[in-house]
Amino acid sequence: MTSHAWILGLTFIVLAGGADRVLADESPLAENFLHNGNLVDGEKILAAELIKNPKDEQARFGLGALQFIRAVEHLGQSLYRYGLRSDRNQLMNIPFLRLPIPINPEPEVFTYPAARKVLHDLLVDLASAESTLAGVKDGRVKLALRLGPVVLDFVGDGKPDEHLIALLNRYFGGATNLPKDKDLLIVFDRGDVAWLRGYCHLLMTLAEIGLAHDGSELFDCTAHIFFSRPETQHKFLTDSNGGRGFYDLGNGVDLIDLIAFIHLIRMPIQEPARMKAALSHLEQTLALSKESWEFILVETDDDHEWVPNPKQKGVLGIPVRQEMIDRWLEFVQEMEAILSGTRLVPFWRGNEPRGINLRRVFLEPGPLDLVLWVQGTAATPYLEEGPLTKPAVWAQLRQVFGGQFMGFAVWFN
Repeated sequence: MTSHAWILGLTFIVLAGGADRVLADESPLAENFLHNGNLVDGEKILAAELIKNPKDEQARFGLGALQFIRAVEHLGQSLYRYGLRSDRNQLMNIPFLRLPIPINPEPEVFTYPAARKVLHDLLVDLASAESTLAGVKDGRVKLALRLGPVVLDFVGDGKPDEHLIALLNRYFGGATNLPKDKDLLIVFDRGDVAWLRGYCHLLMTLAEIGLAHDGSELFDCTAHIFFSRPETQHKFLTDSNGGRGFYDLGNGVDLIDLIAFIHLIRMPIQEPARMKAALSHLEQTLALSKESWEFILVETDDDHEWVPNPKQKGVLGIPVRQEMIDRWLEFVQEMEAILSGTRLVPFWRGNEPRGINLRRVFLEPGPLDLVLWVQGTAATPYLEEGPLTKPAVWAQLRQVFGGQFMGFAVWFN
């Protein structure tokens, strides 16, 4: 998945909710807090509202959406606290580090335990949002939110000043599919509940994989690429006076450091149980994708849809054909077979007839060594005989979506 795709996915997740119809003087409670940026108080007030009215599905959906965007904001505040160099991270396409965080002039020292805590906190925040959303059962639930006035506080000073639309347009250079509408009204419904839950699980997968491995050496040798004040035994890496490098790629990033970064993605397994948890989150992501389409396909209205069915327009103005949905659901089913181990991933070296059992990669995890996986030798323990994934599924995906599959994948979830 591309880095642009991750940011687009992260951004729109905040929009899920539930109200029957938007009126100027009857905006959903969650929207008020998304617009004034007071997400902490908003979470408390919505939670209290649910205690008083546990059957208020709109409030529950709104709380889950607000908790999700709060998770993203909390991540951004942590990255700002430790001096994320967002001006450098365009080079690496690392999902969580692509948030456009302002440069902190006085960051705290960033340690490896602190880095693991940032991931752990994100996992906890996402789990809270997913748990709330899982409680939404009403198939008629709706929530209309105006995206335009939504603001975020990445600095953590209580002064939210990052408008979501401006952030997107700046990040993508104005090349988004967002309509030219200062309010950008989107009405989310029951299918979007599953859509948002799926994104929670997908992001939790990444966090679990990161926490499952020991990245201390990678951090010690290359964290200076991404952060202003990392704790490292190699003091010359953070020398403010610079020094002779290999080849300057711009913004103080040296090519040899990027090579070292790739070389050091050889992390030992530290908490193998987290890989099993990551597998479970991936399986939930696929199941929720199917659930979302079950609800989307039976919708009969056409009211500012986020993900439309073939009879609806959608706010992005991108038509969705039934053929696209059919191929997407075939893809989801094939991925479920791969994760269950009933279909194997074809091996890419030599004339090896066996395939990779991806399920065992999660249940019997070894070191995460990027170079050896690309070479193929890291896959050797997981090679076995059995039916390979169906080539027709992937050929039909390319035929229907062409070169736009990744963009649709982020949107469809």
